[in-house]
Amino acid sequence: MSASQGEHATLLRELAALLIAVSGESVTVVKRSLPEQALKLNSQQEWKLYLEFLKVLFNMADRFAGFYLPLKERPEFMDSLEDTVTQQLKTVLSPALGPDTDQMEVTVTIGQAVSESRQMYERHAFMLTEESPAKAEYLRLFGERIADAAHVPGNGLIISAATLCANAAIPAMKAAFEGAPHTSSTVTGPPSAAGAETFGQPPAGSSIGNEIKLVSVMSMLENEEVETRWGLHPRFRQDLTPDDMRELSRLMNRVTRILGERYAAVAFSPNWAPWQQVGHA
Repeated sequence: MSASQGEHATLLRELAALLIAVSGESVTVVKRSLPEQALKLNSQQEWKLYLEFLKVLFNMADRFAGFYLPLKERPEFMDSLEDTVTQQLKTVLSPALGPDTDQMEVTVTIGQAVSESRQMYERHAFMLTEESPAKAEYLRLFGERIADAAHVPGNGLIISAATLCANAAIPAMKAAFEGAPHTSSTVTGPPSAAGAETFGQPPAGSSIGNEIKLVSVMSMLENEEVETRWGLHPRFRQDLTPDDMRELSRLMNRVTRILGERYAAVAFSPNWAPWQQVGHA
């Protein structure tokens, strides 16, 4: 085991699971954005879409690593992340690959994806947590690659869906890095003073364990039925007026229905059955 794997083992596992889960869910979102085209995609084309998402997510992880880890640890950390993603992906795909499949192909494919990720995205200079023209161009390039991979070049719906999925992964990835132990209290060469404040030591009380969940939605799969329900923090409920409560109930009932249908579509889909085994259905 390398030093990076030992010191950052928990972070590596969390990031690898995040990259794998977000890529899989993002492919589903893209397909739902253009149902007619989705019917024409074969498994090999869906795999290409999946790899495109992995490429941009690897690049995002590399950018965060540049702020949260000492510079000398970054290359080894990213190599370890590549290895961890490969191992987790082999586990996820093992039911579909079968015992006689040469899993070295997965290793080579992920290695190529990481290499292509660096070639395509490293030239864009921006901070992931701030909006800027450079970030917009980065996401536009990524969205266009997804549209090309889906055989609908320039399709606005696909580009929007792809960029939405990529953007949604940023806060989750940031939270994973902030929950990891820091070996350095400063960041070398930040783009600005604001950047140093944002990506240095996280402010006190900002860890995930100190957050309060005011509204929650949960879906459960039991036998052949999916049950989705929502709830409020008791103190939050007390602070709402009757009119606010009625409006919130109306909106949350709609959200619950949409999420329940989405969960059911994924949970009962044979194409995504392996994901249920690792808790990402």
